[in-house]
Amino acid sequence: MNGRRRTSRRRLRYETRVTLLSIAAGVPAVVASLLLLWLGPHPMRVQLTITVVVLVAWTVGVATLRERVVRPLQTLSNLLAALREGDYSIRARGADTLSPLGLAYHEVNALADLLRRQRLDAKEATTLLRRVMEEIEVAVFAFDDLGRLRLLNRRAEVLIGLPAERALGSDAVALGLAPALEGGTPRMVELELAGRGGRGAGGGPGRWEVRRGSYRWQGRPHRLVVLSDLTRSLREEERLAWQRLVRVLSHEINNSLAPIQSIAASLQTRLERGGDGRAGGREMAESLSVIEARAEALGRFIQSYSRLARLPLPHPHPLDVGAWARRAASLETRLPVTVEAGPEATLEADGDQMEALLANLVRNAADAALETGGGARVRWSVQDGWLALEVEDDGPGLPDSSNLFVPFFTTKPGGTGIGLTLCRQIAEAHGGTVTLAERAGTHGCVARFRVPLEGARS
Repeated sequence: MNGRRRTSRRRLRYETRVTLLSIAAGVPAVVASLLLLWLGPHPMRVQLTITVVVLVAWTVGVATLRERVVRPLQTLSNLLAALREGDYSIRARGADTLSPLGLAYHEVNALADLLRRQRLDAKEATTLLRRVMEEIEVAVFAFDDLGRLRLLNRRAEVLIGLPAERALGSDAVALGLAPALEGGTPRMVELELAGRGGRGAGGGPGRWEVRRGSYRWQGRPHRLVVLSDLTRSLREEERLAWQRLVRVLSHEINNSLAPIQSIAASLQTRLERGGDGRAGGREMAESLSVIEARAEALGRFIQSYSRLARLPLPHPHPLDVGAWARRAASLETRLPVTVEAGPEATLEADGDQMEALLANLVRNAADAALETGGGARVRWSVQDGWLALEVEDDGPGLPDSSNLFVPFFTTKPGGTGIGLTLCRQIAEAHGGTVTLAERAGTHGCVARFRVPLEGARS
């Protein structure tokens, strides 16, 4: 109330000041005209009549001037109040850019149009965001700084088994989502949620990928939690992995057992016939030799698979990149491998695993270079905290890039088919990648190994 009174007094003083300035502007002319009128030889009736006309005209002029000054300000005030209240439909008339007042009206109208378009854009963006949140197959939760649920989408309602009106305001612990608010992200967690689809196989905890972010709403910090169901996709990947494994094992074992079975049957038949001297003994020795060779091949295959399946976790230690590259190149004795020195760098990695990775890449490059009589090179560079190492050869190029990283696939006679697969496992365990590509503009292949210098990332 006191604030309104002070505002009223300020507005009254401004209007009074405008009125007084208008009166003062007309005082010299009115006084001069009246002096000339009353001091001149004019009849009394004429003097009174003209005096009344002058005073009336003066009053009307003062009122008109006051109205012309105050009314536009009131109009601008009403327009700005409407904009503040979110009403963008009101427009000022007389928006003429040739006059100062018309220009002010024009700018207010333009501001109203701009705010109206921005509000429409914001509503459309909000509608789209809500539509996307309802349709995506991930659960989205938003918690305030006290750990209470403030937002969720339809998928989230299904997982926790509660509608939004009952779930909002609930504590994360009560909803079973407390583990999703802790630890690093992205990561996999096991959660047993109450709703449909909130559990894994057998009704136990489901496996979820958690991603978390933060934002501010109404001046308070909030945390956004996104849960992606990994249970179904992991089961499908597990099933496909078992299918591939069984297919490979069946192929390798059958390749060894089929000749063993055939030769064993032949030997059994010969023994039943009583053998036929020295020639029969020689034939039996050759058959046993084949059985021994196939058994050894099968043993090597099982040993290779065990090595691939039992790769230990890396134990990072400082590793000098230059010394590591030169050491791996020196292990290749069939041809000289050139080391093109790059910047000095130290890698936080498991030294033994890194030795195995680079030795495999250098050996593959040397195998390819020997086919064409070319050479092989190792180089590296550092950019934005990442080490990029390349092993390049002048060989014939890639035979079939789609199967290069398939376990036990090989194009080399006597190869095991686990070298590149092992390299990729080591690289990914250190947060890096291994790729192979054809060299641009010439024959040969380049293997690229990229890894963060600070070590494996979570």
